Order: sequence, then structure tokens, then C-alpha cells
Amino acid sequence: MMNKFYQKIVLLAVGLLLSLGANAQMITDAVSFKQSVSNTESGEVTLQFTATLKSGWHIYDVDLPEGGPTPTSIELDGSKGVKLVGDLRPSKEATAVYDPNFEMELKWHTGGVTFEQKAQIEDPERFVLAGDLVYMLCDDQTCLPPTRLPFEIKAADLTTPLTMTAIATVVEEVTEEADQPTTAVEDAATFDGDIWKPVQEELKAYGDKTLAATDNSLLVIFFLGFVGGLIALLTPCVWPMIPMTVSFFLKRSKSRKAAIRDAIVYGVAIIVIYLALGLLITAIFGADALNNLATSAVFNLIFFALLVFFAVSFFGAFELVLPQSWTNKMDAKAESTSGLLSIFFMAFTLALVSFSCTGPIIGTLLVEAATSGSLLSPAIGMLGFAVALALPFTLFAIFPNFLQSMPKSGGWMTSVKVTLGFLELALSLKFLSVADLAYGWGILDRETFVALWIIIFFLLGIYLLGKLKLPHDSDLPYVSVSRLFLAIISLSFAMYMVPGLWGAPLKAISAFAPPLYTQDFNLYTAEVHPKFHDYESGMRAARAEGKPVLIDFSGYGCVNCREMEASVWTDPKVKSIIDDQFILITLIVDDKTRLPEYIEVRDGDQTRKLKTIGEKWSYFQSQKFGANAQPFYVMLDGNGLPLGPSYGFDKNVDNYVKWLQSGLAEYKKKK
Repeated sequence: MMNKFYQKIVLLAVGLLLSLGANAQMITDAVSFKQSVSNTESGEVTLQFTATLKSGWHIYDVDLPEGGPTPTSIELDGSKGVKLVGDLRPSKEATAVYDPNFEMELKWHTGGVTFEQKAQIEDPERFVLAGDLVYMLCDDQTCLPPTRLPFEIKAADLTTPLTMTAIATVVEEVTEEADQPTTAVEDAATFDGDIWKPVQEELKAYGDKTLAATDNSLLVIFFLGFVGGLIALLTPCVWPMIPMTVSFFLKRSKSRKAAIRDAIVYGVAIIVIYLALGLLITAIFGADALNNLATSAVFNLIFFALLVFFAVSFFGAFELVLPQSWTNKMDAKAESTSGLLSIFFMAFTLALVSFSCTGPIIGTLLVEAATSGSLLSPAIGMLGFAVALALPFTLFAIFPNFLQSMPKSGGWMTSVKVTLGFLELALSLKFLSVADLAYGWGILDRETFVALWIIIFFLLGIYLLGKLKLPHDSDLPYVSVSRLFLAIISLSFAMYMVPGLWGAPLKAISAFAPPLYTQDFNLYTAEVHPKFHDYESGMRAARAEGKPVLIDFSGYGCVNCREMEASVWTDPKVKSIIDDQFILITLIVDDKTRLPEYIEVRDGDQTRKLKTIGEKWSYFQSQKFGANAQPFYVMLDGNGLPLGPSYGFDKNVDNYVKWLQSGLAEYKKKK
């Protein structure tokens, strides 16, 4: 009997195989559906979905216990002027079977079955009945992921003319006076003021610095790029090129001054080439796409698979090599031209020749840069990478005597590649985690993530000690001092993470690991839990209890949010103040859970639809507070007015305590 932990390991393994199994066969003929619609004159609509299943396959019933597979259900998306009546009903009784994999009794249908859903039209002229039939198929060996069958019914699709008059007109409107979701207008009416009203001026009156603060993420991206460039220098594709290239400049130039000039031009050419690559990525994706990448399940899964692919390459399973014709053409261009142009083609040749080693590093860097959400991140990251890569070519040309002290090429460079492979594999799990959290799949809870990291870094330590050998590794007659210390660090890091299996906060990896609330077995009780995840409900509770509100704008993919929760909120002083004196409302801006009905809002001169919970809270943050970065904290009174400036990413516990206390003092003053 598998417990829940091992079930998640199995599901994770299946996810890995699905991500990497490019040769896997797609199953598309397990079921066929026929949709039909009928209606009465009074506006009662009957939707029917008739499923014909292939022999051996079954579709799950509409009523299943929690923790099992996905039941068949109806989800509305874009409907208006109509409401569902009753539940989705199958045409026959489902077969009840005990499933040992889920350790529960499940119900399913085989052969054929018709699912029927009734709805009532309320606006005969403008109604739209649209959404998806969500279902899941399995046979004795395989389960397909939950699938959506879309439908859309309008007046022209009805079979019987309507004689009814409008029961209610469901039209989402937004007034220009208050740019806010329509559903919030009714909720706000119970308060003394409009709790959705923008308060940007009030925040500035408190001397708010968070809204005006410049984002330092570009500096971090540049630093990551620079470190990536330094690591690339140590790979077998780049390191041997340094003395060869510098010697070439010294020999071909008539003077040392000319050699230094050529080396500087060579370095600048490297920077231009890689910077152009970063700008190209920016031009292709654009600002909006880069912001959406951070929480898109598709892109995060692609990035996850990409990093696993790079890791497998670094482990020696295969080499990433660009077509030889490209290198030959660039090499021929360098030889056939003269002057500065030949040096540029030499730099381009280096970029192509070293791709098998630098490609995975560049790919990882671009993934991190793209998901940071800043438009210039890819270009800034490539700038940092290129500066580090070009630096030694220029320095050794200026100081050629240093070439004598360079370590010789050898097996140590292969060890660098394998070490990078382990790090790529660990980082890939972060992207799988973001997709898992945003869509609520539950395949990579915190203890599963931590267990995988423990194994990865334990194996890295064993490899550095020479106890694990991969295909391209050379014999290791002894362990050098540097390898020994790196092995100690890796094994110690693995041991450090072990208590995390029982809920220890693990502040060192809080930016990467899933939040503590995803932990099934948690002995740690010092974390802070929000009282509400809904703004209106939290505000009502605050008025009822006579407490101020602390709003936490967070995100599943927000690295800094996890660091604040693990480093600041776990402090006893901070926890005591938040738990005892505030109503904490956490609003997740990248939650992909669908709203029961979409909300139409006015965004500038255009009207847009908010379809998910995350879109609603992201819009709320930008409209009310004029901010779109996370983490973002703000204290409000019971009427939605600020009690002080906002607070951003600052892990200084004393500063956070002072900020909370200033809000409490302001709240008492207002009362």
C-alpha cells in the first residue's frame, strides 16, 4: 500500500517522463464526444455530452471523494445572462470499484454514457452559455491528464424560439469614477467608504518609498550573468581557447600595442554578440510576455524540461553541438577578411565553437532573466555573461606573462561540467514547483521538493569525492583539497536540508522551495498563516473585531515572498504582532483558479476580463495601490485607507517591526 508521500513521488516521476518523453505516443482515440442542446420556450436549456469510450477505458463519475482523480464536471467561462440549474447528471449508474492506487472507492463509466446539464436563460437577447466539460480517462495501466471539452451556446444555437421576457440582465459594467471589479461594488456598500478606492496619494502622503523605489533586479541579473560567464570560462570548450587566442594576437600583431588593441576589440566583439542575443530575446517576447512567463504553466514546464535536458547533456549523455558548417563559414570569414572585421568573425567563431559548454549556461541565464519579468533582463544578463567571458582575453593580452601561471587543461574541466549538471537539475525543480503551485496540481509539495534536493546534493558530494563516475570522467587518482572542500559543502548542505522533511523553515533555500503550507507532515509551528485569502471577507472581519488589516500581495512564483516568509515572519516578535493585532489577508496574484464568473473592468481606455483569482488581485493591487511587484505589504483601517507607507522586500526584522508598530499607532489615533 502506497502512502501519500510515495504516491506523489510516483506522480512526479510520471511528470518527468511526460516532460522528457519526446518519443512517447499520444493517445487521442480513447473517447469521442457528441454534443447536443435543446430548450423550452420558457428558456430552460438542456446540454448533453454523449461519450463513446474505447474498449478498456473508463471516464470518472461526477461524484468522487476528495484526494482522488478529477471527477467529470461543468466549469463556466464567459457565460452571461444564464445560470446553471442543478448538477451535472450521468445517464446511468456508475460502477463502483476500489482503486488500490488511490486507496479509495471510485466510480466510473465504461462503454458509453451521456452527461446532462440544465440551465436557465435569464436574458434572452444577450445570453451566452460557455465553458468546459472537464473529464479524466484511465485504463488498467494509463491515466490521461484532465481534459477540457469546450462549449458555447448562443441564441442562434437554440432549437425552440423563446417566448420569455428577461428575468434579469446580467451585464458587467464598470463606472469611470471607480475603476474596480463590478462584484466589489456591492460588497463595498456595507462599509463607510469605498474599500476599492485608489489610495496612492494617501500612501505618498506618508512618505511612501516602496512605490518610487527603483527595481534592483537588473543588477542581480547582471551579477548572475557575470557569474555564469566566469563559470563558462572553466569549461573545456572555452578555457583552452584563452592562451591560443591571446598567442595568436601577439604573433599576428606587429607590436604589443597593436596586440592589446586587437584583444580589446575581440573582447568588445564578444560583448556585442551576446548582448545582441539578449536584445533579440527581448524583441521576440516583449514586456507583457516576459511578465507572464513567471507563472505560465506551459513556459515553466518548458523551462523545467529545458534545464533537465541541459543537465543530462552536462552529465555526458550527449553533446550540444551546432552544425559544423556554421563554424566553418565563420572561420573562413575570419581568414578571408582583415582588420577589425576579421576579429569580429573570430569572436563569432568562439561563440559557435564553445556552444556545447556555454549553451546550457546561457539557456539557464535566459530562463532566469525572462521569468524575472523585466523587459531588459535578457539583455542585461547577456551583458554580464559577455563581460566575464571577454575579460580574460583582454587581460592576458595586456599582461601576457600571466599565461604561464594558468592551470593546464584536463579532467578537472569535465568535473566542472558535471557539477553544473547537478545544479541545473536542482534549479529545474523550481520551475516545476511554480507551475504546480499556480495550478494546484499537488505533485511537488515541499517535502517532495526538499527530498529531491537532498538526493541531488548528496550525489554531487559523492561525485566530488570520486565515488560516482560518469561516462566522460577520467580516472581520479586522488581527491584534491579544493574538491574535498566542495564535497564537504555539498554533503553538509544536503544534511542541512534533512530537518526540512519535518517542516524546518530552511531559510537558505526558502527562495526556491514551495511554501511551508504545502508540507503534509509539519512539526514546525512558528510560521505565520493568513486568516483570509479574500479581500472583502478579511475587511469585514477586521471591522467586526476592531483590528487593522495587513495585506500581503504574494505569488507562487515570487522568490522574495518566500524569503520574507521564512526570514521575517518567523521571527517571534513579528509573528506575535501579526497574529494578535492584525487581520492578515494574503492575496496571490498568480493563482490560476478560475473565478465563478468573469469580471469586466475598465483598464485605461479599454475593458478587459478578469477570469482567474490571480488576475483579480493583480488588478486590485495595481488600481488601488499603484504597484505590481511582490512582495508588497500595506496596512489599512476598516474602510480601506492606509495606516502608513507600504513595505517591500526588506529582510531587516527590526525595520519590519517598526513599520508594523507605526501602523498600529496610526490605527489607534484614528479610532
